[in-house]
Amino acid sequence: MTIRILIADDQEIVRTGLATIIETQDDLEVVAQAANGAEAVRLANEIDIDVGLFDIRMPELDGVEATRLLAGPDVTNPLPIVVITTFDTDEYVHRALKAGARGFLLKDAGPDLLIQAIRAAASGDALIAPSITARLLETFADEANDHNTAPVQPIDPLTEREEEVLLTVARGRTNAEIADELHISLSTAKFHLAALMQKLGARNRVEIAMWAYETGRIT
Repeated sequence: MTIRILIADDQEIVRTGLATIIETQDDLEVVAQAANGAEAVRLANEIDIDVGLFDIRMPELDGVEATRLLAGPDVTNPLPIVVITTFDTDEYVHRALKAGARGFLLKDAGPDLLIQAIRAAASGDALIAPSITARLLETFADEANDHNTAPVQPIDPLTEREEEVLLTVARGRTNAEIADELHISLSTAKFHLAALMQKLGARNRVEIAMWAYETGRIT
């Protein structure tokens, strides 16, 4: 199955470069390009898209707001979006993930990580550049502590297996890596992940990881 991709970046040379990398893969196809966030939202609503690859800073509508409109908590069928930017700041990462992004990469991350992030988003996983993952989650946990906000506790306690899956998610593992590490099937890993989301009221893997940090399971 081919993953259909929409690239949104205000620099044509960047769009061309990303498309060149992506189209070296037989299972990936760039079907549309946008020069700003407003155009990206319009195209995503008109064309069958599997994954959006959005820059943060764009004219008319930035990548965060475009992500919110296409993947935010109020969207019935959210589009998997990977945000890619030159700006490695906690504020941008925080805003993008809160808006519903399934991945966050720096433009110097390299072709391999870019391809991994697109495939992860298409399959329901989330990939954040390893260079910022730990710092990001620690920042989220510190914010919760600063506001004296106690982490939400599930009504039904987590099972032993769910605790194991929780820790692997917090360490940035994909579904396939979780299955391999815990010696379970891929479908079982997905089942436990869905159960975690339901129990914790989490919208995505990043929020699951945040909860693990906030509750002291990862330090």
